[in-house]
Amino acid sequence: MTLSLAIVFPAVLFVILLVVQAGLWWYAEQAALAAAREGVEAGRINGAPTGAGEERATEFVERLGDVVELGAPPRQTGSDPDLYQLSVTVEPLTLFPFADLAITKTATAPREKFVPPVVP
Repeated sequence: MTLSLAIVFPAVLFVILLVVQAGLWWYAEQAALAAAREGVEAGRINGAPTGAGEERATEFVERLGDVVELGAPPRQTGSDPDLYQLSVTVEPLTLFPFADLAITKTATAPREKFVPPVVP
């Protein structure tokens, strides 16, 4: 009985840690997507200063604490002048030394712009 417990217990412990790590990865993925959306909302506003979206996304990730860290500074991607696109890369907390993984999420929204009324 003791020998079988010594063999099974590490496997059970490993499975439990895998489930916890999967939860941390999922949380980091959701955090990256939320930060990208926050940044897009700040950067797409008509008259927004340069870097407003990147700054808002960085502040959002920093508020999350040590569970998620920025893997790279948020960056504006895409070349369409009518769309604002922001990519955020985060690194989740890892329980295993070999499980370093960067997660990148991108959000896109149309830029706000003033359109004068059409006179018939």
